[in-house]
Amino acid sequence: MKPKSPVVDYRKLRPGNLNSKEFRHLYLLLFWPAFGLLFLFVERFYQVDSYYPVHCFLDDYIPFCEWFVFAYLFWFVYLVGMLLYTLLYDIDGFRAMMKFVMVTYTTAIVTYLIFPTCQNLRPVEFARDNFMTRFMAGFYQFDTNTNVCPSIHVMGALAVLCTAWHCKGFQHPGWKWAFGVSALLICLSTVFLKQHSVVDVIMALPACLLADRLCFRRKQPDKAALAWDAASK
Repeated sequence: MKPKSPVVDYRKLRPGNLNSKEFRHLYLLLFWPAFGLLFLFVERFYQVDSYYPVHCFLDDYIPFCEWFVFAYLFWFVYLVGMLLYTLLYDIDGFRAMMKFVMVTYTTAIVTYLIFPTCQNLRPVEFARDNFMTRFMAGFYQFDTNTNVCPSIHVMGALAVLCTAWHCKGFQHPGWKWAFGVSALLICLSTVFLKQHSVVDVIMALPACLLADRLCFRRKQPDKAALAWDAASK
């Protein structure tokens, strides 16, 4: 039987015991500011002569739909929510999720440096005028159309999905369906809001599959331990 993931009492956290076995997992959080600085460098300061435009025929059949803005923004709640849950209730799940994010996000940054990409899918004007289209117009101004393949939005969504799939607290089929549908809607939102090409979504999958195998490998039960438990009952 797999041992239960420890629950940490963060009230005991002090600067002097951060290196202890109980709290050292918190160092994994340092990846987020490091990634933020790397992404800022790639987006704003890395000199690129030209970007390769990403496009496939499926993109031409996908209409812009502003209603997906809710799924797109839910990604932030989805990601941060799972991080907080595992940080409080499933430390093994937190470690696995952070390693998944580190593998996939680092793969994305390296890809952006080696093979800079962009997309030219965003609508010049919107067919409808409402608060969602106005939000997207402002969001387009803030978020550039460069460094899009593979999609970090997709990688983050699948990091949460894989964590939930392996987390003991979410083994009920209802939870698995909820996380699966949420991840699907988030991935769809990236193409319906013209933030990404279908290619960007597909190219995120190999790194996620590799990260899932590396970070969420199920350990085989110890046969000797199982035999001892059976004999002692």
